[in-house]
Amino acid sequence: MTAAPQAPAVERRLVRVGGIVQGVGFRPFVHSLAAELKLAGHVTNTGEGVLAEVEGLPNAVAAFCRRIADDAPPLARVVSVLHEPIEATGADGFAIVPSTGGGGSRTLIPPDTATCADCLAELADPADRRHRHPFITCTNCGPRFTIVTALPYDRAATTMAGFPMCTDCEREYTDPSDRRFHAQPICCHACGPELSLTVPGRAGLRGAAASEDARRLLAEGAVLAVKGLGGYHLVCDAGSAAAVAELRRRKRRGDKPFAVMASSAAEAAALARVGEAERAALESAARPIVLLRRRPGAPGIAEGVAPRCPDLGVMLPYTPLHRLLLGLPGDPDGPRVLVMTSGNLSGEPIVTDDAEALDRLAPLVDGWLAHDRPIHVPCDDSVVRVVDGEVLPVRRSRGYAPLPVPLPVDVRPVLAVGGDLKNTFALAEGRTAWPSGHVGDMDDLATLAGFGRAVAQLAAVTGVRPELLAADRHPRYRSAQWARRQARGREVRTVQHHHAHIASAMAEHGLDGTGRVIGIAFDGTGYGEDGTVWGGEVLLADYDGFDRFGRLGHVPLPGGDAAVERPYRMALAHLYAAGLPWEPGLPCTAACPADELAVLRRQLARGLNCVPTSSMGRLFDAVSSLAGVCHRAGYEAQAAVELEAAALAAEDSGEPYAFGMRDEDGVSVADPGPVLAAVVADLAAGVPAAVVARRFHGAVAALVERWCLAARERTGLGTAALTGGVFGNALLTEECLQRLRAAGFTVLRHRLVPPNDGGLALGQLVVAGRTGS
Repeated sequence: MTAAPQAPAVERRLVRVGGIVQGVGFRPFVHSLAAELKLAGHVTNTGEGVLAEVEGLPNAVAAFCRRIADDAPPLARVVSVLHEPIEATGADGFAIVPSTGGGGSRTLIPPDTATCADCLAELADPADRRHRHPFITCTNCGPRFTIVTALPYDRAATTMAGFPMCTDCEREYTDPSDRRFHAQPICCHACGPELSLTVPGRAGLRGAAASEDARRLLAEGAVLAVKGLGGYHLVCDAGSAAAVAELRRRKRRGDKPFAVMASSAAEAAALARVGEAERAALESAARPIVLLRRRPGAPGIAEGVAPRCPDLGVMLPYTPLHRLLLGLPGDPDGPRVLVMTSGNLSGEPIVTDDAEALDRLAPLVDGWLAHDRPIHVPCDDSVVRVVDGEVLPVRRSRGYAPLPVPLPVDVRPVLAVGGDLKNTFALAEGRTAWPSGHVGDMDDLATLAGFGRAVAQLAAVTGVRPELLAADRHPRYRSAQWARRQARGREVRTVQHHHAHIASAMAEHGLDGTGRVIGIAFDGTGYGEDGTVWGGEVLLADYDGFDRFGRLGHVPLPGGDAAVERPYRMALAHLYAAGLPWEPGLPCTAACPADELAVLRRQLARGLNCVPTSSMGRLFDAVSSLAGVCHRAGYEAQAAVELEAAALAAEDSGEPYAFGMRDEDGVSVADPGPVLAAVVADLAAGVPAAVVARRFHGAVAALVERWCLAARERTGLGTAALTGGVFGNALLTEECLQRLRAAGFTVLRHRLVPPNDGGLALGQLVVAGRTGS
């Protein structure tokens, strides 16, 4: 008698998925995958990520465990998949069950993401029920980080909790075959947030009428406050010289460039040079502001948008509301390009609260285009540029925060508070760091208060409970003072400013610290270990420490901030240090008022309030004024930015200038005196400022190469790291990269965090927080 064939055995597995797996359509994806493989079970969100139980044939369960990472949704980032066998239950069907809390939160919340192509098509389709809906979204796009109030990520734990779904949205939300299946920000005209337009002296408008009238007001030259994902923008027609000038006056912006929003990459290409890498950055889901080399006389852009700046900061629409403001097909003509700048007074944090916007922004705007969905997490626009074909972050915020950065070494639970300019902080534990979004300059009480709130919020979504705080070594940095006040018995470790810059570059390139690098750290200022102001440094560094191999020659910094704000003072100080006369015909001498010139001469002679500095940033300021390019700086690095713009205009510059070199107690010192003397001689000979600027850039790049060659000859090291705010200069960075690569060096340059002080925290936490350090 033949035995009856046995039914294939089934197995059940518990599957834990970590990473960016909430708010990206991951549970619907798991549901569909399980249905395809004919598996039973369920899936839920937890504070740690996504938890699934699957039951079925062994080969189908194995395929599920493999494909859950390989086939994940486009916005997901799977970091880990752990699975273990559990007892089969024999249950049928697969379900998405309510989320569970408890335990420490360690899931990764995705950043806010630009509106996807499917939603944009619906936005423009008169037959679609979400036609012209300013909050259209699905599982593949829309707000995430800025609306999350708690974990696990569910609608009840977002700022959409106050908007009950209508019947139609509920049906889509619960339909596994729908693109909006378990999309937490789902809404429509009937149940979602609503726009409102407030203009003093007029009746308010709501809904579609609000956006339509706002567009008309912008076309007429108005300045509006527009509520976005992470805060308010100040918006006007970028083609209206009068509107741009009025916005600049009201915001007290000085000459600092405004960012603009163009409707498409093609529109951006009419304004500036857009290569393949630039286009990819513009159209990425992050939708950052991309610094593009502007076209002279670009149509539709007022000169006052970015005066004397070589770049134009351009971004593409990343919300449905932006698309409505720029116009859908068939709409009346309106502004082709919009100025989009942070909704604040210069130096203050971005406004997110509606009542606060009506108060604080009242002196700046003619009206408010707002909505009733709260912003839980402030988040400024990110800024990037393309250098040598690759993206270089300038400000890492919306679209990137709170994406983690993997670490090459284990660290204790640590909070690194960053610096005082362009502040970002970071939390880390194990081999993962979470850099914050852009906080701002820490010289404003509102920014300090915002810093504390941001730390608490990021700690809540990452689950990191810091047992150590890391800070800059400068005793008067407000960030470091905050760390000491908030320590509450925890250890506070300080890290030298330029060491942190170099460690940041090492960490993002995955170096474990077992070998040293030649760190070229150029910036405006950093607290030096010898009591001077550093900023033109060559450090042989690993995570344990550094030796100072080289520096720029010292020059007195007369009056601290006064020298930064008035580059002509820096030029005169450099001439004084080099023993060069203050000839009346020199642009910097002519720019200095006669009474100030006399006081400055006495100040330098007596050394009053003149801390020595080796800052490369201040040398750029000095040459900018000496060449007649920029004498007063209304924003950080203005003199250097305009010097780069001048250099780009030079067609044939000839040989670069050359620094003098000497040895001081084993440190290679670059003397800027010969460079300054050559600049003075060129000016006397009538050489154009553009040529002078280009020769100076070449001189600095040649100095970097010379230092690296000398360091390699002495130590055998073959890896160089370019870091610090000066390397935000694309012209300088590209020439340094070319020279060093040709000389056989491995060159580290920033790709994940900025080279400026926005990247300090990553270096601080690795240096201070390494286990065993």
